[in-house]
Amino acid sequence: MSEATRGEICAVACADAFRGNGEILASCFGTAPAIGARLAKATFEPDLLMTDGVCTVVDNPSPVSGPGNDLVVEAWLPFRAIFDHLWNGNRHVIMAASQIDQFGNQNFACIGEHAKPKAQLLGMRGAPGNTISHTTSYWVANQTAKVFVPEVDIVSGVGNDRAAKLDPASTKAHDIRLVISNLAVYDFATPEKRMRLKSVHPGVTVEQVVENTGFELVIDEVVPETRMPTADELALIRDTLDPKGFLGREVRSPE
Repeated sequence: MSEATRGEICAVACADAFRGNGEILASCFGTAPAIGARLAKATFEPDLLMTDGVCTVVDNPSPVSGPGNDLVVEAWLPFRAIFDHLWNGNRHVIMAASQIDQFGNQNFACIGEHAKPKAQLLGMRGAPGNTISHTTSYWVANQTAKVFVPEVDIVSGVGNDRAAKLDPASTKAHDIRLVISNLAVYDFATPEKRMRLKSVHPGVTVEQVVENTGFELVIDEVVPETRMPTADELALIRDTLDPKGFLGREVRSPE
């Protein structure tokens, strides 16, 4: 089997974000996270809850590309019941980030002043409630210093510094777990809960990561490489989860 692409490495990093989660609802923004959640459920996290996108929990969520499958329904989960999972912390979402800062404050609402933005994006959506109610990670398909910024233009998702100033009772489930980009994986395993470089993807240097980050990262003396997909994981991605190769459109492999 051919060598893993950068996108496949990112998808496996997204899968690993769900490692140890058990029976919680997995939700994803983006192709790599969507493949990652399906990969995790099909391998090391079979108890993950995933929906058909409408109203049922399914054991075998549809592939990201290619022909659909006969869904095996596990439970009824209408939209009105989703919030019971969210507000009780029983969810891990991987959201997108148009901007993110060193404490995990995220913006995908607009670029520029909120009153008169340069660019209107998705809006706040569910980001404020998501980030104080349950585990949240982020996916950035193209990391640059315009995305990893010193200060976001507006806060959609609540970061660690802001959460620390809120009522502890309302933020007890606040958990910004990981940030996964096309260059590296980051966590907040520092005393100040600042962003730390957890691993660099194969072929990426620490210097490249620093060049594409607009703030000072916490960088350990030795930074490991993100793990490569196994042969079985690659087969699942290419043959079952994404046979049409949508992943390659979201994450370009380096020349």
